[in-house]
Amino acid sequence: MIISKSNPKIKEVRSLKQKKFRDELGLYFVEGHKMVKEAVSFNLPIKYIIGVKEELDRISFNINEVFEVSSEVFSTITDEKSPEGIIAVINKEDKPFTPPTSKCLLLDGVRDPGNLGTIIRTAAASGFKNIYLLDTVDEFSPKVIRASMSGIYFCDLYKITKEEVDLITLPKISADMKGQNVFEFDKLKEFCLIIGSEAHGVSTYLREKSDYTVSIPMQNVESLNAGVAGGILMYLL
Repeated sequence: MIISKSNPKIKEVRSLKQKKFRDELGLYFVEGHKMVKEAVSFNLPIKYIIGVKEELDRISFNINEVFEVSSEVFSTITDEKSPEGIIAVINKEDKPFTPPTSKCLLLDGVRDPGNLGTIIRTAAASGFKNIYLLDTVDEFSPKVIRASMSGIYFCDLYKITKEEVDLITLPKISADMKGQNVFEFDKLKEFCLIIGSEAHGVSTYLREKSDYTVSIPMQNVESLNAGVAGGILMYLL
């Protein structure tokens, strides 16, 4: 059992809360019984699992690197208010850009981890498998992972550049307050839905490349956050 807060494995997990170390080490982590169990069932490239005995006993896995820790030590690596006591450290799989062949999302400057995680979770639920990320918050941030729940396991996430936007040849639909009422929009079979940043919406660059613009009619409020708006549009479209 690991009982030292200075153990190298404990220090490594703690470092993965910062993007620079996630990038440097090529690792990220998922936390909680459900997330770890599904990471195992999906055969993700798990480097090792750390947890308290009670949680380790609840999951069956064929992984050599499993480390039991004390509750006191685990409390130093979790940000959860009510931690379940288990974490899986996973090797990042950077996917090369692949153009979509069916409905997809393009997230433009979404910077709030909660919004990004919510969008990923809703995308998984509504059948949007491919998600393209342009200048967004890190998709491997613990807050994004937590908000996405298991959605991150079902979606393919691609970091892209402005130049690669042109390789997405599906009709592009931007979400914008000045767009056509989405309830009156003629549905397309395949398309790329573009959701912009919380502060500025879809960038001028992407609006100019869009074939359509849609909006969600609202009363009493000026806007919805990106996670809520994205969910409404994914299901309606």
